[in-house]
Amino acid sequence: MENQGKIRKVAIVGYNRIPFARANTFYSNVSNLQMMTATLDGLVAKYNLQGELLGEVVGGAVIKHTMDNNLIRECVMKTALDPATPACDLQQACDTGIESAIYIANKIALGQIDSGIACGVDSISDMPIAVSEKLRKILLDARKAKSLGEKIKIFLKLRPKDLTPLVPRNEEAQTGLSMGGHTEITAKYYQIPREDQDKLALQSHLNMAKAYDEGFFDDMITPFNGLERDNNLRKDSTLEKLAKLSPAFDKTNGTLTAGNSTPLTDGASSILLASEEWAKEHNLPILAYITHAEVAAIEYVKNQQNLLLAPVFAATRMLEKANLTLQDFDFYEIHEAFAAQVLATLKIWESPELTTALGLKKNLGAIDRSKLNVKGSSLAAAHPFAATGGRIIGVMAKLLNEKGSGKGFISICAAGGQGITMIIEK
Repeated sequence: MENQGKIRKVAIVGYNRIPFARANTFYSNVSNLQMMTATLDGLVAKYNLQGELLGEVVGGAVIKHTMDNNLIRECVMKTALDPATPACDLQQACDTGIESAIYIANKIALGQIDSGIACGVDSISDMPIAVSEKLRKILLDARKAKSLGEKIKIFLKLRPKDLTPLVPRNEEAQTGLSMGGHTEITAKYYQIPREDQDKLALQSHLNMAKAYDEGFFDDMITPFNGLERDNNLRKDSTLEKLAKLSPAFDKTNGTLTAGNSTPLTDGASSILLASEEWAKEHNLPILAYITHAEVAAIEYVKNQQNLLLAPVFAATRMLEKANLTLQDFDFYEIHEAFAAQVLATLKIWESPELTTALGLKKNLGAIDRSKLNVKGSSLAAAHPFAATGGRIIGVMAKLLNEKGSGKGFISICAAGGQGITMIIEK
């Protein structure tokens, strides 16, 4: 390969997403394929990529039908890109979008490709419905039956309960607890008050509402299916309204509510990455560069408060490799799966005792919270699992490009006790 042995800089040159919609609202009759294709088409149109042969398109969905087994390639084939552009599916729960960006970035850095798209999509509204295990086996046996009589005999084994459909459950296989259930334990363990959670949620809505009013998202979002902006955003949210909401997971002693937790959501996002040379050849602006990224995991079965805290480890390792401190950044984007998880992460970074308890050598320290999620984040925009990474990377790249210089820190937690941190620089 021409660039073998030379590590190239990875530029973020474009972004696009569709508005995020609460489940069973605007996208209730729309598939992952339709949402992802619309998002990619918007990216293609915005950056004049019609007929362009890209190095690769990578992304995925956390929840998808079996017919979506080659989802991203099928989406690419429906866009105006050169149909010879390869694509593949990747999935790492809520980290899917940012992990896809790392995948593309590494290939560009190594000279394997010159350009690529990282993307992600999820639909809760179009959730696949499975059948019971007994019904599945009976249907398979019936297919092998050689006569109508044999088929009838097999089907007579069915009981009414066997016909009950199985809906995917939002829970950890190792513990049986939902993500919210785990985070409720996190909030109690780290003593995160309800009022602090509600304040963080309110700030997310206020920041995003202001960003919309100022036109920040005008060039970032392609309207889709009658929706022009994220419909989870509450411009009129107040602490008083948030305080009236009932606990969502621990009904008796809980502090997590529908207001300080992300709702189930539909949506898609995409990021265009390239080498500097490719960007210049195509007259595309270099918004920022991806310079570092780290993936981590944490034990959460015995220590159930840990589920969404893996970014604490990722950040520590990444900053050491980058020879930076947590205070060296102009902007911070921490995915707001739950307000309690964000606040627990910040509290651990600030506390030598809590850091030591997790087995880390030193705490990273406090950040300037006025630089945190300055355009709102997941509590306001909501959280289509695989699409959140692309949304956050796009926002950070635009922030740095508008500033003209600086460093951005990204942290995204995920199911399965995993997490990713990333540094973006201008």
